[in-house]
Amino acid sequence: MQRQKTLAKSFSMQGKGLHTGLNIQITFKPAPENHGYKISRVDLEGQPIIDAVAENVVGTQRGTVLSKNNIQVSTIEHAMAALYGNEIDNCLIEVNAPEFPIFDGSSKYFSDEILKVGTVEQNAPKDFYVVKHKIEVKDDETGSSIVILPDDKFSVNVLISFNSPVLNNQYATMDNLSQFPKEIAASRTFVFVREVEMLLQNNLIKGGDLDNAIVIYDQKVSQESLNKLADELHIPHKNVTDLGYINNKPLVYDNEPARHKLIDVMGDIALIGKPLLGRIIATRPGHKINTQMSRKIRKDIKLNEIQGPVYNPNTAPIMDINRIRELLPHRYPMLLVDKIIELGGNYIVGIKNITSNEPFFQGHFPQEPVMPGVLQIEAMAQTGGLLVLNSVDNPERYSTYFMKIDGVKFRQKVVPGDTLILRLQMIEPIRHGISTMKGYIFVGDKLVSEAEFTAQVIKNK
Repeated sequence: MQRQKTLAKSFSMQGKGLHTGLNIQITFKPAPENHGYKISRVDLEGQPIIDAVAENVVGTQRGTVLSKNNIQVSTIEHAMAALYGNEIDNCLIEVNAPEFPIFDGSSKYFSDEILKVGTVEQNAPKDFYVVKHKIEVKDDETGSSIVILPDDKFSVNVLISFNSPVLNNQYATMDNLSQFPKEIAASRTFVFVREVEMLLQNNLIKGGDLDNAIVIYDQKVSQESLNKLADELHIPHKNVTDLGYINNKPLVYDNEPARHKLIDVMGDIALIGKPLLGRIIATRPGHKINTQMSRKIRKDIKLNEIQGPVYNPNTAPIMDINRIRELLPHRYPMLLVDKIIELGGNYIVGIKNITSNEPFFQGHFPQEPVMPGVLQIEAMAQTGGLLVLNSVDNPERYSTYFMKIDGVKFRQKVVPGDTLILRLQMIEPIRHGISTMKGYIFVGDKLVSEAEFTAQVIKNK
């Protein structure tokens, strides 16, 4: 079982803001379990906090902008990608300005500092968003699209395409997060000369220079205009006929622009608030369509309080029916767990197959068979009992007895042919033999019932 991670200790960095030109200090701090990424504006009274989630995105024109209660912070995507790429789940970020520092326009500076201080595992299991079906967002006007497909790990494919003789088609791939620090993080942002001229005219890149962006000269301008731009960027004059990259530093990778777009995708996907299991295929991505996808996933997360566990009947169980019978005293017709497919320190997942031969269908109801809700509760309780017994030595010598059941909800019928996926998780650690658990039953992806349990584990006489 993978556990959530946070930073081993705090660290601070100083850099210049792209839009304001301000000298900015940013501090990354460890955070408790299930905290996610939060940003505190420490330069403002009360140090207001903004949750780094997709519904707080208010702008995507020059980087991703978050806002809450009229408090704003921008250019957050490179830092978000560094946290996500280094598998950090919980972090408090303090910044003394309305934007993050730009550094060299990549995630490298953030990622390098994270690697220096290291990470620590937390007690809570990683709460993945598991992609079970194809998810797609398209923009017919721009030709941009993002497709996410089911996979057992996180990976990204990016294709960029521009009508440019210098930067036409490029692609970049990251097959797993371990590649991020060395193969992705150092990729700098890029901009075309025609865009730089407009930005300079509108005073929108006060902190921009050739140290924090790749500038692409792909459409001829007058020598006078190019000389003026060179003076603004503090570089030698260039012959107007020489198209290409105008850089103080050489390209880090031949496909550095595509790799930077991959950073942007990761930084914006981090705004779903959970690590994702799935393969992202992004065609001509940008912050707008990236955050549209994140909003779509956030909406699904809100509609479904918890995702149903993935059940593969081909995978060998953690506990089969014979082991379950050794631990539980229940027998036919009251043994309501067939096997256990996952077992962690504080959670368990069990399976119960519902057939038309279940004895309770004889009277509930013969013409329209429905599994009684009380038996669904019993199935959850038995599964939770196995979780509790897993915490003691010689579990065969103990029994669990349920003392209280709260918050019971039935959301849809359970009928013959359904396979119940039962997930029980500890709400608090076991103290003095008393445990509290939250239980869910799913049929496929649909939540059918839930309840909270208080149980006591007692040694058999």
